[in-house]
Amino acid sequence: MKLKIATLLCALLVAASSVQAQDQIRKESVAFPAGQTGTRLCGAITGYDAVSYMIGAEAGQRMVLGLKASNNQTYFAVFGPGQAPGGEGLAASDLTGPMVPEINRFDAALDTSGFYQILVYQMRNAARQGLTSSYTLDIAVTGTTGAIIDGDFADGLAGGPDYYAVRTATPGGSLNIRESASAGAPVLGQAANGAQLRNLGCRMAEGRRWCRVAPLSEPGLEGWAAGEFLIEGSGPAEPDMTPLPAEQDALMPGTAFHATGPLPCQRDGMVVDCTFGVTRAGNGNGLVVISWPDGTLREVTFEGGAPVSSNAETPMIATHEGDTTVLTIGAERYDIPDAVIWGG
Repeated sequence: MKLKIATLLCALLVAASSVQAQDQIRKESVAFPAGQTGTRLCGAITGYDAVSYMIGAEAGQRMVLGLKASNNQTYFAVFGPGQAPGGEGLAASDLTGPMVPEINRFDAALDTSGFYQILVYQMRNAARQGLTSSYTLDIAVTGTTGAIIDGDFADGLAGGPDYYAVRTATPGGSLNIRESASAGAPVLGQAANGAQLRNLGCRMAEGRRWCRVAPLSEPGLEGWAAGEFLIEGSGPAEPDMTPLPAEQDALMPGTAFHATGPLPCQRDGMVVDCTFGVTRAGNGNGLVVISWPDGTLREVTFEGGAPVSSNAETPMIATHEGDTTVLTIGAERYDIPDAVIWGG
């Protein structure tokens, strides 16, 4: 049954590919199923169309490719990290050699870490006639990655920026932080769109880039995130560290707080009127106590202007938008202005 379903899906994908615009190179990123070391891709190209598949791998691993096509003038070319169609590549599948033991088969140990491009195309004679070729491309990347990244070209696996920011497909989305570099690994937590993450290094697994990250809003949480949802971040915000005059940050008469006031709160999407009280310790450190109309008290501890813990059992997710910290704790949401913890 699984084989029949896979065959049907291939047929549907080929039909969809055949109606796309001609004379172009379509780029696709490849991710293997969770826990797998390879996958089978289905496609179709017409005329001068071509498809470039991006596959992540590390030096020392072995890559094996096999192409079967309805048109025997269909081949592929392999480009290593830093190479691209139009320039020098590693091998072309229509010429046998050290990396091509037979036509349309590639088998080689890799000496560079990064993204490899597999370009599927038709020879000029078939392309000129506008022929269509349906194909399957089998991809396997085997061998474990070493403790140290070898041959890192330009993908920044061993380096890269100090901080990443989450960029999900939807503005309100979130990114899973997993226990290991696999789409099937347990989820340890989530980071909201725009959240700042400390970069602890990236590796290749399941054909894609995975990065070990630590969300700034959740000290102690570390895990792996899919690299295609990460962009270079800015790290923690640089707040105004100018101390307030003592008369501006004195305790309010009859309270234990330096400031109090109204604060809109959300629970399950419903907005209610809460109040807050803040005790400041200086330099963005302090405790914000939020009171709900039903008597619930939510306490949030800040360090350096960033929330680091709360009295809730549910993990919290924090992002900084403009001059406001957006804090999500389970079904609750709080928009806390910077002035609450910094004063002013």
